[in-house]
Amino acid sequence: MNINRMLRQDAVYWSAPTPDGYGGYTFADPIAIKCRWEDRQELFSREPGKEELSRAIVYTNRDLQMNGMLLLGALADLDSDGVNPYEIDGAMEIRQVQKSPDIKARQFLRKNIL
Repeated sequence: MNINRMLRQDAVYWSAPTPDGYGGYTFADPIAIKCRWEDRQELFSREPGKEELSRAIVYTNRDLQMNGMLLLGALADLDSDGVNPYEIDGAMEIRQVQKSPDIKARQFLRKNIL
């Protein structure tokens, strides 16, 4: 199975924010990625004994960072410079990441829970 064949949607990804030295955070420039985005709720454990409900599940062929941000759509669709995803409608935080190999461990499917 070629994982890349199922990744037909465009998304915008911002890596996890870093402290800016003034009490705030900054994000790296956004990048375009391919994904499979499913708007669905799924229970998951973020901390031992604490369950949360997801807003979306996003499958990718690359590792993404916890606390990074994802937005369904193309990079060219951003109205602003895309520096702060907290100010963009529809951008969601990655709250959990999972990585599973295929049978031969040649490809990995990454499941990002938003």
